[in-house]
Order: sequence, then structure tokens, then C-alpha cells
Amino acid sequence: MSPRPVLSDDEEEKERDAQTKLRAIDARLRTLDSKRRDLITEMRKLSAEQKALYDRRQAPQAQVERLYDEHGGLSRKVAELRSQREAARRGLDEAVIALRELRLTIAPGERMRPDQIRREIAQLEHRQQTNALPLDEENALIAQLRQRHKDLKITEARTQVVAEHEQRRKEAEARVTAARAEVERLGAEAAKTRSARDTKMTEVRQGLLAAGNLVGELRAKGKARAGVMEKIDGLSREINELEHEGRRILGETRARRDEARKTVRAFAPGRGRPAQSMVDSTADAQLQELLKRGKITLGG
Repeated sequence: MSPRPVLSDDEEEKERDAQTKLRAIDARLRTLDSKRRDLITEMRKLSAEQKALYDRRQAPQAQVERLYDEHGGLSRKVAELRSQREAARRGLDEAVIALRELRLTIAPGERMRPDQIRREIAQLEHRQQTNALPLDEENALIAQLRQRHKDLKITEARTQVVAEHEQRRKEAEARVTAARAEVERLGAEAAKTRSARDTKMTEVRQGLLAAGNLVGELRAKGKARAGVMEKIDGLSREINELEHEGRRILGETRARRDEARKTVRAFAPGRGRPAQSMVDSTADAQLQELLKRGKITLGG
């Protein structure tokens, strides 16, 4: 190590003060750097937890979107079934009206079948034969029998017409029955679909609640991480200020020593100062080490 330049007493005092300040700065830098490293570790931990929460959020979010799509499909199906049921109900009304009109167009006599008239004639004859009736009642019964025999002849002659009317009536009644069954079927299917849709909406709400809880946790982690980052920034600013102060002190020390060397070279070239104290030697060695580093970054 080259000999230390001779300094005045006042400059020696400044030199010692500089060394004391540099040691204090160095200690403070180490403390701040340790705190900053701990905070960086905590920040990285919070970042990892945020990432894990974000990954966990994807599954329920995707499930909610799938359930919502299914809910929308069921809603559309309910609307379609409602439309079909309304159309089926209109068809039922038309079938009922058609049946009523058909019944009105068929005369009572045309609706009677020959076997029905024969049974009625048999009942009237049995009454005539088994009962002693007053003359006027017997005459009325005989007249009714004669009329029913005429009706039987007419009905037998119109058997085909009656059969056609009966077929038309049965077909009309079958249409009413089928239309009513279709209305009931569509109503039941619509009710079942609405129930499934409501179940999907319940599942959507549950999924949204789960995703919302994860979002809440993410926000809490983000807020905690922002707080840690703010502390890290504060420590970094303080470290920068201390490093700037250390560089300023080193610059002043270097300037004093350079000035002392110039003075020694000018007035006593080749002569050095007598041996120095152990304290000065130690301080000088520390200063030289700091000078070699170029800047104070002992903490990190």
C-alpha cells in the first residue's frame, strides 16, 4: 500500500468523521439490504400464491361459462316448448269445435243404429203384452210402435250413412284426444325443462360465488403484494440515498488526499509522514477497500 499523504489536524478530524460516517452508512446499508431481501422473498411468495389462485380460478370460471351456456340452451328450449304448447292448445280448441259442429250436423235419427231401434221396439212390445193399458195409452203405444218400425226401415236403409257418420265422430273424438294428449305432453316437458333450467341457474350462482371468493382472495393477495412492493421501493430509495451520501463522502476524502499529496510533492518530495496509529491504519485500509469498490453497495 502506498504511504498515506500527510493531512492537517483539521483534515485528520474530517477524515475520522468521514470514516465514522462511512462505517455507519455501511452498517445501515447491510440492515436495509437484509430487510429488502426478506421483503423480496415475501413478495415472491405472494406472487406465487396469486398465480396459484389465478390457476384455481380458471376451472370454476370455465364451469360457470359452460353452465351458463347450458342454462341459455334450456331457456331457448322452454320458449320453443311454450310456443309449441300454445300451437297444440289452439289445435285442441279447433278439434273440440270441429267435434261439436259435427255432432250438430248429424240428425238424432241418423245417429240411431238399427239395433238400438230394435231394442226399443222390443221394449215397447213387451210393455204392450204384459200390461193392461187404458185404451188411449194403448193406442199411443201402438202409434209409437208403428213409428219406430218406420224409423227402423229408414235406418236400415241408411245404415251406410250412419256408419260414415259414426266413423267421422270417432275420428273427430280421436283428434280431440290426441290434441289434448299433445298439450299435456308439451306442458309436462316444459315444466321438466324449466326445472332443469332453474337447477342450472342455481349451479351458475354457486359457481359465481366460488369464483367470486377466489377473486376476493386474489385482490387481497394483490393488495398485500402492493404493500410489500411499496416497502421495497421505500427501502430502495433509502439505499440509493445512502449510497449517494457514501459516494459524496468518498469523493470529499479522495479530494482531501489528492490535495495533501500535491502539497507533499510541492514542499517535501519523497518524504512521508511518521508511522501512524493503529486506528488510522485500520480506517485507511477500510477507506482504500471502499475506494476500490467504486460505490457503496455493501448491502446488496
